[in-house]
Amino acid sequence: MKTETRAPGRALTIKVLRHNPADPDSQPQWASFELEEYEGMTLFIALNEIRDRFAPDLQYDFVCRAGICGSCGMVVNGRPGLACRTLTSTLPAEITLAPLPLFKLIGDLSVDTGEWMRGMSERLETWVHEQTTPDIHALEERMEPELAEEIYELDRCIECGCCIAACGTARMREDFVGAVGLNKIARFRLDPRDQRTDADFYQVIGDDNGVFGCMSLLGCHDVCPKDLPLQTQIAFIRRKMVTVS
Repeated sequence: MKTETRAPGRALTIKVLRHNPADPDSQPQWASFELEEYEGMTLFIALNEIRDRFAPDLQYDFVCRAGICGSCGMVVNGRPGLACRTLTSTLPAEITLAPLPLFKLIGDLSVDTGEWMRGMSERLETWVHEQTTPDIHALEERMEPELAEEIYELDRCIECGCCIAACGTARMREDFVGAVGLNKIARFRLDPRDQRTDADFYQVIGDDNGVFGCMSLLGCHDVCPKDLPLQTQIAFIRRKMVTVS
């Protein structure tokens, strides 16, 4: 029986910014690892190989490995993205990986986006607001398919944090809600079950930490791994909030 051999691929040098904030002796430093590339290799696969072969204590996050959970967000050659969706073949032979900025660092490439996202959601009250107590025994309210599709489009956000990491305003304003927050407001504004008015939405995003703080650099739109229409939604929400003010 003939044994198939795999043709040698590129030699990759992957530099990872390593630091463990829980260790008082740890200092941020670059660690380099040499790998052989093969067809279909993603950064997630490469990191697994690095951890298996060279650095068993390397910290990074993953759950779904399919661009759905948003856990593996990191800065790849200076650009935020998902490790599981990034093919090494689309990158140069030398790759630098760093944790997403602006979030609490757990260690190496692992950051706590959940704490930030929960705080933002609580501030913006990102849930359906009804004036009456819902009847759990009633039939679900009908919705036109076109409207349901519009809501679903905005609901595809996976809260990976890439838009925040790419946001110039977020670097200057600690409490800025970012594109992810404004996208959530746009989503609930569309939902007919939410009985809030534009005046109500203005109370949570009508300031410099909300839609009027956005400098429109649109790094969020450029790096969103789900290709959400963030540019359109931010502009639309800003126009609506101006009419309220």
